[in-house]
Amino acid sequence: MSRNSIVIVSAARTAMGGFQGVLAAASAPELGSATIAAAIERAGVPAEDVDEVIMGCVLPGGLKQGPARQAMRQAGLPDHVGATTINKLCGSGMKAAMFAHDLIRAGSIDIAIAGGMESMSNAPYVLDRARAGYRMGHGGVYDHMFLDGLEDAETGRLMGSFAQEVADEKGITREAMDTFALESLARAQRAIDEGAFEQEIVPFTVKTRKGEMLVDTDEQPGNARPEKIPQLRPAFAKDGTVTAANSSSISDGASALLLMSEAEADKRGLEPLARVVGQA
Repeated sequence: MSRNSIVIVSAARTAMGGFQGVLAAASAPELGSATIAAAIERAGVPAEDVDEVIMGCVLPGGLKQGPARQAMRQAGLPDHVGATTINKLCGSGMKAAMFAHDLIRAGSIDIAIAGGMESMSNAPYVLDRARAGYRMGHGGVYDHMFLDGLEDAETGRLMGSFAQEVADEKGITREAMDTFALESLARAQRAIDEGAFEQEIVPFTVKTRKGEMLVDTDEQPGNARPEKIPQLRPAFAKDGTVTAANSSSISDGASALLLMSEAEADKRGLEPLARVVGQA
């Protein structure tokens, strides 16, 4: 292993919350801050030693200025630490990690936090043309989650319709997709039951009308009804194969990694979790 290799020395994530579910009361920066703080604590690295925080966020509308900066400050990092929010749709969090890797590899920084944060439950609605005023005719209210996240900017088609298109082109059957979804669900439920995710999840406290609630378990697998999956209607075409169960869920959550060079990890006596060997 090259001493210039970039390594991940700690990682943390919240549990995954369902749409308007257990994490709906939390904003994306609040969720992100919990994982940033946990990643730093687990690595045992002083917060002031972090050079840059890079967090992916697809739906920043309504989050106020600088979501990554908010998350960083709420996590207790000092203001001299840089903070950048990345918007690359579904790849935002992964691109954040790629940028962190490249900055460290270039020698621009030594230590970075990279991850992603999203609260799809709190995506606001957008009032079109309101700034200039409605002189005549109809106006529109648009869903930020759809307009800026799930719809193609040129055609307005939902992302799921492209998944359906690929399934048709490749001849992927409904049975094959449902079988994959059922096996994925079974593995997730088994992993939860066996405590496989406990070390990576940072418990998150949510304030409710009934008091505080600790969220430390992924929500969707526990709510799923496997027997209903083969019965669901297609979501994006009349005779399609993509359904709400065999496609990506609408979720809330966050994750963060702490990255540095192998030489830096050796100097600090840290045991890497993983090494970044490539990216595309």
